[in-house]
Amino acid sequence: MHNFIQVQNAEMVFQTKKGRFHALREIDLSVAKGEFVTLIGHSGCGKSTLLNLIAGLLRPSSGVLLCDNREIAAPGPERAVVFQNHSLLPWLTCFENVFLAVERVFGAKEAKTALKARTEAALALVGMGHASGKRPHEISGGMKQRVGIARALAMEPKVLLLDEPFGALDALTRAKLQDELLKIVGRTHSTVVMVTHDVDEAVLLSDRIVMMTNGPAATIGEILAVELPRPRDRVELAEDTRYVHYRREVLDFLYTRHGHVEREAA
Repeated sequence: MHNFIQVQNAEMVFQTKKGRFHALREIDLSVAKGEFVTLIGHSGCGKSTLLNLIAGLLRPSSGVLLCDNREIAAPGPERAVVFQNHSLLPWLTCFENVFLAVERVFGAKEAKTALKARTEAALALVGMGHASGKRPHEISGGMKQRVGIARALAMEPKVLLLDEPFGALDALTRAKLQDELLKIVGRTHSTVVMVTHDVDEAVLLSDRIVMMTNGPAATIGEILAVELPRPRDRVELAEDTRYVHYRREVLDFLYTRHGHVEREAA
């Protein structure tokens, strides 16, 4: 398979008021085209930092990051990001929030009718066509996240980067959006890198789970291949021995071999 994203010996050191903070060390990771990869680990292990490097929101202190064999030097429309905070503009409707991104990416090449059609199609894809005229304060948290995902998908990115997009949602809404994401990725064949704290979410969604060691100077501890057939059904998987095995592997890594170092703060 073609390695679409490549992280080669990346290091990340931040200069803070307290001095140097070594966030990531010796990160080597390749993500194939169409692959769904999750990054999991305890708080402070650099998951979001690694995602931000891939997004081009940060530049590595050393090492190289490539997307489709081009160096990642800045953010670009081929890499769309969805954050835990939906980051919608409150004075715009759902339609206008998505249209803004579509216009930015395709405005120079397409007529306004085509841009509107793209926007409507993206909102329909996440089941939000009925609320296109509403503003963010008029819809629920789960609906806001759907619009955030629609905005990202409307840009037709080569890579979808998700930073705990369901972390602030209640369990039922979270489960529903996970299922929606599985369907959307199944249809679009997007390449996805997603940060999560949730073991079940990682196993349900992933082709591979990248398990990070504790920070500072965090690195990739292990990578687990999740060989479960797609499409995936959460109810059927709950009793699948392979699902239980993968879940146990991740839990063992996180809580037995790399128990959280913040215990003394409790």
